[in-house]
Amino acid sequence: MEPVSAGPMTRRRLSFVTADVFTSRPLTGNPLAVFPEAKGLSAAEMQAVAREMNLSETVFVFPPENAAHTRKLRIFTPGGELPFAGHPTLGTAHVLCATGRVPLAGEAVEIVFEEGVGPVRVTVSVKDGAPVRTQLHAARLPEPGPTPPPREAVAKALSLRPEDILDGEDRLEAWSCGVPFVFVPLRNARALEQARLDLGQWQAHVASFWAPHLFLFVREDDGSLGARMFAPAMGIVEDPATGAAGAALAGYLGARVKEGGLRVMVRQGHAMGRPSTLFVEADRGPDGLSAVRVAGESVVVSEGSFWV
Repeated sequence: MEPVSAGPMTRRRLSFVTADVFTSRPLTGNPLAVFPEAKGLSAAEMQAVAREMNLSETVFVFPPENAAHTRKLRIFTPGGELPFAGHPTLGTAHVLCATGRVPLAGEAVEIVFEEGVGPVRVTVSVKDGAPVRTQLHAARLPEPGPTPPPREAVAKALSLRPEDILDGEDRLEAWSCGVPFVFVPLRNARALEQARLDLGQWQAHVASFWAPHLFLFVREDDGSLGARMFAPAMGIVEDPATGAAGAALAGYLGARVKEGGLRVMVRQGHAMGRPSTLFVEADRGPDGLSAVRVAGESVVVSEGSFWV
């Protein structure tokens, strides 16, 4: 950070990089701002910068507290700080590697980020000396939450009919892998497309629940999922791609499969014109899930300076 005088004030110049995450094409996926050298910033300053950037998440990178780890991350939405988030974790790993701040060698590089949920391991796949795909290994396993609000209430919050939400083996459930979500299984792609957040109904029926963030999905014929995510409690009306929800989704889906592996592709962001692709994996043994991974591609879009 470089100090500069501006009349009676002294300001610091911070370098930032933006990337689009869960995509290989610029101007699609989920945009992310990364401040690779944030040492010296206060929590209030980071929150103010995140509001100014006005993206789903902004990441501030610090030296690690444990020398065995790569970096410490603090992740902010416009509305507050998160203990963990998938697209910032994966996107920051890509940015640090793509800009030479983390050296690349061989076909894969292992990174460990210190986050609010604990150390998060990220594997970066390398091709021709450049990062091409990042995969996070969840620091904690998904945990189910309390019973969500009634189907009728959730439907009102999403401007849908109650019968648009499934209520059989697939049904409303709350899960968390660091950030809690209500998973909303829909009857068909039309319901997914037609969903619109009714903020008044959301505030009346969902906002005070343990998991106020709504992750909608529909099962496609090819085994993939189409998805959308609404999180006004984070200051995010709709998110183009949600890695933390992908990790928690492994808990929801994993509870419905027998022993073995879970592999599913999630398509999100299409309704926003920001198509994104997430790859969710989980290992399940006789005692339940033993590991959860979320992966995707990223691409650097811009670099610049920010004055604080």
